[in-house]
Amino acid sequence: MTALASKKADGGKPANMSDLDEFRAEIRAFLDENVTPAMRDAPRTIMLLDVDLQQQWHRILAQKGWAVPSWPQEWGGTGWNAEQLAIFHEELIAANAPPLSPNLGMIGPVLVALGNDEQRERFLPPLVNGDVVWCQGYSEPGAGSDLASLSLKAVPEGEDYVLNGQKTWTSYAHRADWMFCLVRTASLSRPQQGITFLLVDMKSPGITVRPIRSIDGLHHLNEVFFNDVRVPVENRIGAEGEGWSVAKYLLEHERTGVAGTSYLRNRLNQVIDLYESFTAGQGERAAITPDQFRSERAAIEIELMSLDALADPALVTDPQNCRASILKLRGSEMEQQISELGRRCLGANAAIDYSHVLEHPDEPSPGPQGAGDIMLAYLLGRAATIFGGSSEVQKNIIYKQLSRVQP
Repeated sequence: MTALASKKADGGKPANMSDLDEFRAEIRAFLDENVTPAMRDAPRTIMLLDVDLQQQWHRILAQKGWAVPSWPQEWGGTGWNAEQLAIFHEELIAANAPPLSPNLGMIGPVLVALGNDEQRERFLPPLVNGDVVWCQGYSEPGAGSDLASLSLKAVPEGEDYVLNGQKTWTSYAHRADWMFCLVRTASLSRPQQGITFLLVDMKSPGITVRPIRSIDGLHHLNEVFFNDVRVPVENRIGAEGEGWSVAKYLLEHERTGVAGTSYLRNRLNQVIDLYESFTAGQGERAAITPDQFRSERAAIEIELMSLDALADPALVTDPQNCRASILKLRGSEMEQQISELGRRCLGANAAIDYSHVLEHPDEPSPGPQGAGDIMLAYLLGRAATIFGGSSEVQKNIIYKQLSRVQP
């Protein structure tokens, strides 16, 4: 890490705007030098479809010391303050750099805060360095938004748990080295009390991964089956039966991450570029009038400014602890609103099957430039209001939290 990138004034704030401008210039220069065209143009869902290319980028960031900038410095963090972190993420998105796996920002904080010393020493360095890929084992055929009804059974046997059951909708399980997983270790009156949080080696005998082709035509989701899979007790985070508390801590990070306004602005810019390419006389016409586009674009940009303010703890206090749910709810709705505008601009071109081109980005696209990425965001975005806790769940959480406020 350079001296400038680690520079802070008293209280963790840069001394002046000049420092921030220099900091941004340094980040931008690094990205210009290291984000290759292949990385910039690679198709992506929650991460690149080409996982090897994504991990290559992860290792570049790790070598610079920037893979996990918000973590404690002891475990790879940079010590940057909120302004610097915001600039870093803005520039990553502006450069269309590959997003690192979202699981990095979920299992990492869990290990830092709730893991024991041995677990942190074992799992954090390869996670930070980009040497391993993790997946999330939460949803089951009968346990999605109602996560507490999960039934994947884990029976203690000596120094191991023996797992039997199934997980589903598991993103990138076919490329993962490890899974953080919720299992059922007891059946009690309150189902949350019988859940345990385990770290599972995906190379363990008895694990079978089967692909799910989603509505976008791509393979990034999976079913995972467990048949007498042995997981050492030492891979348990927290005490047996306390997995629900671990899961809630993790979900705070997942739900807040869904609302990233820099990501949403980048998505909006893709739609704007598409619309402007139509109006530039390239032989296509947008299936939406200029007045409609300007009006809807303005409404989205106003909403994004509101979301930005809500995400800033310096502007909004949250005594009811429902900020994460509000951000998840509104951010996922905004994602769908932006991609819907893009779909409407495409008109009949939205009906093209872009999945083959997305899996083989070197081949020419059958539709307008950028249409494949916009339709991937549109189709995958149908799930944005479901994963991480559905909108209905978030509304219930918000209501329960706010109803506790005394008049």
